[in-house]
Amino acid sequence: MSVVDLRISWLGRVNFADALALQEDFVARKREQPDAPDEILLLEHESVYTIGRTPDKTSLLGTAHLPHPLFAINRGGQATYHGPGQLMGYPIVDLRRCGQDLHRYLRWLEQTLIEFLARYEISAEQRQGLTGVWVGNRKIASIGVGVRHWITMHGFALNVCGDLSPFAHIVPCGISNVTMTSIEKETGKAIAVVDVARAFENFVRDKLRDLRCDQEAHAVSQ
Repeated sequence: MSVVDLRISWLGRVNFADALALQEDFVARKREQPDAPDEILLLEHESVYTIGRTPDKTSLLGTAHLPHPLFAINRGGQATYHGPGQLMGYPIVDLRRCGQDLHRYLRWLEQTLIEFLARYEISAEQRQGLTGVWVGNRKIASIGVGVRHWITMHGFALNVCGDLSPFAHIVPCGISNVTMTSIEKETGKAIAVVDVARAFENFVRDKLRDLRCDQEAHAVSQ
């Protein structure tokens, strides 16, 4: 994945519907202005459930029992929960610049989160056939992406701290008996979403700086 011209913004706590509208605006703008920089929106939500564009709704276990609002959205995947203590990352990326390869993009998101979590001494990994990031058999980050005209929206949800019990009202991502975990649970240290957001921003900027240096060195050697 080669994303160089990228802006990263921490938006704080944002209502889910407002964040969805904001993503739609960014996608429409990028379609009209192909040279506009890619974006990563970092934020946190009040408690909601979401489910992707699938006729199979069994992961919701029905809807009457859900303690928080439900949004059906244009991403892949089954039901999940978003709420306080979770860092949401919404990359608005033009995949036409990156080979138009959605599978590669998903693996790039996973690998980026794995490398980032290593900074907290968390040994995370991918799991064959499952989208997301895992620590052993515990899931620490969920990933669900929507694409319009090869421009991405939605993205990742990284569990940082706080209450994970709302996941018990659904089958998270359609995976039975999955255990959800967080940075706080894995490290045993209190940590705030805003601090993880800032650390993630710095991490991505470091990766982009290294990428630019590698590209410049390659250009000079030719």
